[in-house]
Amino acid sequence: MEDPKERLSTSVSDQELQRRWDAVRAGMRERGIDYLVMQNSEEYMGGMLRWFTDFTARHQFPMTVIFPVDDDMTLINCGAAPPAGQVFPPAWFSRGIKDRLGDVYFPTLPYTATYDAKLAVDVLKAKPNATIAWVEPTFIPMTFADYLRANLPAVTWVDATEWVDEIKVPKSEEEIGLLRGTAAIQDACIAHLAEFIKPGLHDYEIYAEAHGFLKKNRSERGIIQVNSGPLGTMVPFDVPRFQNRVVQNGDQVSVLIEVNGPGGYYCEVMRIFTVGADPTPGLVEAFGVACDTQALMCSLMKPGTYMRDIFAAAKDFLVEKGCVPPVRSIGHGQGTPLVERPNFRPDETWAVKEGMNIAVHPQAVKPPTWAIVCDNFIVRADGVERLHKYPHELIRV
Repeated sequence: MEDPKERLSTSVSDQELQRRWDAVRAGMRERGIDYLVMQNSEEYMGGMLRWFTDFTARHQFPMTVIFPVDDDMTLINCGAAPPAGQVFPPAWFSRGIKDRLGDVYFPTLPYTATYDAKLAVDVLKAKPNATIAWVEPTFIPMTFADYLRANLPAVTWVDATEWVDEIKVPKSEEEIGLLRGTAAIQDACIAHLAEFIKPGLHDYEIYAEAHGFLKKNRSERGIIQVNSGPLGTMVPFDVPRFQNRVVQNGDQVSVLIEVNGPGGYYCEVMRIFTVGADPTPGLVEAFGVACDTQALMCSLMKPGTYMRDIFAAAKDFLVEKGCVPPVRSIGHGQGTPLVERPNFRPDETWAVKEGMNIAVHPQAVKPPTWAIVCDNFIVRADGVERLHKYPHELIRV
């Protein structure tokens, strides 16, 4: 008989999951919290659910996790109620999950708007006077939250996101091993594109080739952005809606790869290709500034240094080099979500901590030239470990 576990892609260990659950439950006991409640409907930013369960919502199908302080989890997913039909995840995969509940509900069908909330109330009313904490409430629909508040009137509601993030963001050595695997397949994809990109291809064909390569190397989910344009013009990365252009000799091709790898952990890498021509002096200069800015940021990424201070130093450096001041994020944490704390921005309150996985991607914008470099780094006690190994170079194809 076929073992269903042969279907399973790379997963974290039981010991790693237990480490997380133990740390979170200790935090709940310290704060007098009976339940955590979280919901998401996609994978890119839905990594909190994967961190707790090694499973995640996808394709805008809402998934709810109820995490008790003194029992295993309940998962609520779109699907037929047990024992009939498909209930996700399957029982053989449900580590730390006591109950898997389901109903047929979709955000596009308003009459089903509270079906999942009713199931959640049935679980949570076991403790009428409980203290319940939302995790990442920015993802939770008002229909779900309003129903829980209205039908659990004696509950005290709090927000646990900040302190749960403080547990989730620093990575264990097992997680860092998975992150190295993600960076390795992204490096390999850049090398593959260096052999693939040529005049006559549409941008979307480069996009499709990158996606195919990464899927074959066990990436499960992610974003790839491709853009091309004549050397000497602004060529930032772009989305599929604008990828119908045909690559020509004398072009710049900008490729951003931000996908997860085996095990579901995200990194991102960005490199620039030139087609049939050497890069312009302006592009060489801007790319050099981007690399120097990344090096400056990494030199400051020591435990205890505030992210906002690193952003300020990078901004000053870019302006000193004649670049436009950064208006976007120039780097951020990554893990099971594509973007997590902390962020290189003036409004970020966190300092750097050992074990963080941070994508560092400063942009050097000197119109009419745009250049960027992006790699991931693990914060260590005495500096950073660069995960990506592909050289910092403008790649001529």
